[in-house]
Amino acid sequence: MEITYPQPAGLVVSPAFSHVAVVPAGATTIYVGGQNGVDGSGAVVSADVAEQSVRAVENVSTALEAAGATLADVVQWTVLIAADADLGAAYGSIAPRLARAGAPPLVTAARVAGLAVPGALIEVAATAAVVPV
Repeated sequence: MEITYPQPAGLVVSPAFSHVAVVPAGATTIYVGGQNGVDGSGAVVSADVAEQSVRAVENVSTALEAAGATLADVVQWTVLIAADADLGAAYGSIAPRLARAGAPPLVTAARVAGLAVPGALIEVAATAAVVPV
């Protein structure tokens, strides 16, 4: 029993993302709500989007660990980036943590006018699945 990532004919093949994932029955699904680049007190860690991005993914990792999962278990990422933030710096700082060997996860990304946390330039959410061994 494993998670599969079919490659539908007619859709672009990308090493950065997949289009569809099939999670088998019996897997545990874990949803992590949007995480910003904030510390444990809720303060934004930096005005730099790259530093905020790294911290946001670290916060996702911490949440996943609390539920018995890791970044390697992420099936889908959702990334919201403030419209005025440097997209290349944001993705460049976190791409190695989002990638994995084999089929890449699904990724949804959007530029937004702003985020709920003042000063936040990025928000990262994840859906993970853990298949029993």
